[in-house]
Amino acid sequence: QRDPRVFRISCTLNEEIDPDTLNEALRSTAQEWPQFQVTLHRGLFWHYFESTDQLPTAQPETKAPCAPLYTPERRNKLIYRVTYFGARINLEMFHAITDGNGGLLYLKSIVRNYLALRHPGEMENVPSPNSASAGDMAQDSFRNFYEGTKRKKSAKKPKVYRPHGFLPYSQLQFFEGHLSSKQVLERSHALGVSMTSYLGASFMLAIYHDMPALERKKPICISLPVNLRNYYPSETARNFFNSVCIAHTLTPDTLTDADTLETVAPVFDAKLKEVLKPENIRAQMDAYEKLEHIPGIRPVPLVIKNAAVKFFTKLEDRHVSAVVSNMGRVSIPEGMKPYIHDFAAFSSCKTLFTVVCSYGDDLVLGTASALRSTAILQRLYREFAKDGLDVTLYATEVER
Repeated sequence: QRDPRVFRISCTLNEEIDPDTLNEALRSTAQEWPQFQVTLHRGLFWHYFESTDQLPTAQPETKAPCAPLYTPERRNKLIYRVTYFGARINLEMFHAITDGNGGLLYLKSIVRNYLALRHPGEMENVPSPNSASAGDMAQDSFRNFYEGTKRKKSAKKPKVYRPHGFLPYSQLQFFEGHLSSKQVLERSHALGVSMTSYLGASFMLAIYHDMPALERKKPICISLPVNLRNYYPSETARNFFNSVCIAHTLTPDTLTDADTLETVAPVFDAKLKEVLKPENIRAQMDAYEKLEHIPGIRPVPLVIKNAAVKFFTKLEDRHVSAVVSNMGRVSIPEGMKPYIHDFAAFSSCKTLFTVVCSYGDDLVLGTASALRSTAILQRLYREFAKDGLDVTLYATEVER
């Protein structure tokens, strides 16, 4: 219940949302993206999608972010929702139909069509983000690019530190941090690392200082989703990503020898560059896809497959302390820029999950936290401020 596999991408405009216009834009956009107009069903051997003639309807935002989409009471319903609040449009999707890249393209299409209706004549020369063919958008890129590459036997994954102490009632708390892209890039370059490494190392240090003393010998592992479209010539709107992990054991915090951002960030950056080498990404992708090609897997009953997935997901979770997903810079056509204020994103999770995206000079960190304590995020943003960064932070309330 805490992690219903739902992610949210939001776009805030410079004007209040008109509900009727948004619904008109949403209906026309849905026709451009038939691959998302599906319902999800359980078969005997697998889950499957079924096309539907249901029309999506945008509703006022009343639920917490990333509320469940695939539940018994929503049977035979679309597995995404569009809501609005003030000047903000939210798109929430069940992760089975697409990843963050596909969701962002769909949201940009909705916003483009909305602005075209609200400002007739202003969007005539603004192209639709949906430029790929229907076949390319619906491609199963995992299967299409599978080469059967043998992956080198990797070392056994260590059991890492996982933050504990959870919020009651399966709640999540959401934090939206705004930084200056320019300031973060300047600080990253001063350390000789990428922005992703700067942020990942910052999270690592924040987690370390919240660890109980007896657990500080455990490594901290940051998981980073990787958009495989950067490695393969794919324009699919389906899921096409893998995750890499950066694990590091920090030096005990003593007066004479303590790890700092200056020592951790270069280590994080070097490890990240190694795992992101094309040959390593391709071997990892093939290793995961290989499961689909094992003889005898397909006729195994779904109930057994679900139990196996749940078991191995629990094992995999033991090797991750937190997730940092960098969606990168959100690019939009020039004609849309005067109307858009910012973008933000969140994903449901079991501990800590931060989605990073930037638009203009606005770098947004959207963190979903299942933790009762906010000490990790307090330390993270205090260190950003000490590092000379301008910080604006918003947070939701939770039931105590």
